[in-house]
Amino acid sequence: MPGRVQALILFEPTIVRRAIVDSFKKLDPRKMVRNPVMFVTEVVSVLTTCLFLQALFGHGEAPARFIFAVSVWLWFTVIFANFAEAMAEGRGKAQADALRRSRQEIAAKVLGEPRYGAGWAAVPSRMLHTGDVVLVEAGDVIPCDGEVIEGIASVDESVITGESAPVIRESGATAAQ
Repeated sequence: MPGRVQALILFEPTIVRRAIVDSFKKLDPRKMVRNPVMFVTEVVSVLTTCLFLQALFGHGEAPARFIFAVSVWLWFTVIFANFAEAMAEGRGKAQADALRRSRQEIAAKVLGEPRYGAGWAAVPSRMLHTGDVVLVEAGDVIPCDGEVIEGIASVDESVITGESAPVIRESGATAAQ
């Protein structure tokens, strides 16, 4: 169906690859300082890594294996948190790109007169202007924001608002509030 936004799979390979790279780029303390909890975890990770090296090459306060295990878990926590954040950002960007592409592909039924039953012409949604009146029938994708001027319907606005349940819109209601 043209104009339909495709659902992304959970672990889209291109998003995962980008998230792995970004999770290491986010280790920069200037970026980590924006998230105080993860910044402190990163600082402690650096300190435990130093303690591990001290225990390995000198006199440590605990066995080197124990300090190494603690250090690995701390680094894993920091990198996994960065990875999860990068995945969320990547999915959000991919969904926004898909929405932009769908907006350009949707054909709107522009009415000749602002009444039901009037003749209409198919126009790409990107060519719509303020004041155009479009016909939306059952199963159609709503091509733009606007006001319902006649009728009542259950409308799926999830792409725009993120709301999972369809909403009821009737004459006088504004779509995608």
